[in-house]
Order: sequence, then structure tokens, then C-alpha cells
Amino acid sequence: MLESLATEIRSFYSLRELRESIEKEIDQYKAVDDEYSQWLGSFLRDMEATHGDEEWFKKLSASQKTVKVKAKRESEKEGKGEKKKASVSKEWISYKGVMVSSSEQGEAEILFDAIEEINRKIEQLDRVRSTIENLERSALGKDIVYIAFFHDGIPEKIVLRHKRDKEFAEKFKFIADFSMLQEVYP
Repeated sequence: MLESLATEIRSFYSLRELRESIEKEIDQYKAVDDEYSQWLGSFLRDMEATHGDEEWFKKLSASQKTVKVKAKRESEKEGKGEKKKASVSKEWISYKGVMVSSSEQGEAEILFDAIEEINRKIEQLDRVRSTIENLERSALGKDIVYIAFFHDGIPEKIVLRHKRDKEFAEKFKFIADFSMLQEVYP
């Protein structure tokens, strides 16, 4: 399962390290996407005998083939400022701020929602990876620390800092540690 926090700040000592971190996250998302897609396919095959003639089942079965294309279009729309409208079927009830369903249709819907969200994140991470690759080609130098702000697992902002600031802090820490050791062991 994915281990990244929703919001965090991480430091990287090279753009390569940042890019490799993003590639690792993309691989993790793709693995989860594959797992959920298999779950959904198996679920739909099992439900075909009992719900094959129902409208919701036909709609979900048809949507399964186009979910990745739809996720890509949704992420492009969001990039242009359009918001995705959540479609909630009548199978759901709101209970203290959480939507609850006891139907097979509800299970299929959450699988689709998860797959769409994962594909949207993969698209966003691919765009960030491309940006990082462009930055790598610009040769910013080796004396830079990259401090990245991650929101929902996606790097949104990067601060560039000189390593000298970090080296000074490390020297100061070493001196403080050393003087502390002298006091303990006279």
C-alpha cells in the first residue's frame, strides 16, 4: 500500500533522487491500479449472472474499458480549472458525513472511483517527473538541496537551497555534540 502522507515536506540532495522518488511512487500507484482493476474485472464477471440485465451493471461494464482514458481527460479538465462532479447513485445514504452503501453496485462504484483517482495521480506524477527531467537538463549545479512540498502525494512546490547552509548547520551540530561529549567525559 502507498505510504506517503497527504501533506509533507521532503528534502532531496539531487534532482535525480527526487525523480527516482517520483518514479517509485508511480510504480506503486500502477501496482495498486492493477490490483484494483483485477478486483473490478473479477467482481463484474461474478455479478454478470445476477445483474447482467440491470442498467447500472451495463453502464459500469462499459465504463471499465474506458476508465483510464476518462481519468486522463478528468485530470486535464482539472488542470484547466474545471471541477469533477461526483456522481452518487441512489444506492448511497449519508451517515454523519460518510456515504454508506450495502449494495454490490456501491462496491463497484468505489472500485471505479479508486481506479479513476489513482490514474489521475499517475498522470499528475508523470507531469511532475517530466518537469524534473527538464530541470535536470538545465544543470542547476551540484551544491543544491531540493526541498519539496508534497500535497496529496504530489510534489507541488520545490525550494532550491545551497548545500553550504546545510554544511554549516552540520558543522555547528558536530561542534555542539563534541563539546557535550567533553563535559560528560572529562
